[in-house]
Amino acid sequence: MKSGAVDRSLLVQQLAAGGCLAPEEEAAELIRAAADGSSSLEELVARRLSGEPLAWIIGFVRFCGIRVHVEPGVYVPRPHTQALARRAASLLPSEGIGVDLCTGSGAVAAVLVAAERGATVLATDVEAAAVACARRNGVRALLGSLDEPLPVPIRGRVDVMTAVVPYVPVEELHLLPRDVLAHEPRQALDGGPGGTMFLEQVARLSADWLAPGGHVLLELGGDQAGEIARTMEDAGLSDIHVHRDEDGDDRAIEGRYPG
Repeated sequence: MKSGAVDRSLLVQQLAAGGCLAPEEEAAELIRAAADGSSSLEELVARRLSGEPLAWIIGFVRFCGIRVHVEPGVYVPRPHTQALARRAASLLPSEGIGVDLCTGSGAVAAVLVAAERGATVLATDVEAAAVACARRNGVRALLGSLDEPLPVPIRGRVDVMTAVVPYVPVEELHLLPRDVLAHEPRQALDGGPGGTMFLEQVARLSADWLAPGGHVLLELGGDQAGEIARTMEDAGLSDIHVHRDEDGDDRAIEGRYPG
């Protein structure tokens, strides 16, 4: 398949017929990716039509204006997470400390790094492939579950903590798009019964790490906000606020450690 104008038009039609929601943009990205000669356009298109995430095929995703490298097998950051990342960046002091748990590719942490070059930003993930990917994106990523690998000296000194933990209810995993279930890592999706298993953990542990006046921001969905707000309150957090998208759906919850 050549990359001329006629072929581009046919490619757009092919991607649209295959269920791609932005076929023109994806066609352009695939053509650019094939231009380096490492894979033919036919191979790349076949991978995309099989349901493989575009970010894995072309090697990156654009997130808050940053080009974030994404290795195959690493959770692909979602567009709706950009609002959480921007909010977190706005809260991070110029010489503060930011922490991103379950960092995946390191997208949110990379936004924090770009926003405040003088800040200390650490990230964690339980998957070695994700940690390596985040490091490639310029993030100081540590291998381990949630807060376990964080250095003790920053306890009680974190200005901003973010986490995009797995929060899909296990009983609803079958409702996810077929391509997501077939390709993306289940451990990055499965939040246990009700989807709140990891959300609850981070809501509780955040109070141990936050500095007085520090903030925690957690991505969530569905009707999880009420339960997580109560957990935050029990952990001693205040000024709890639920962030909603333009459709009115809950997307994140924010809490502040008093002080």
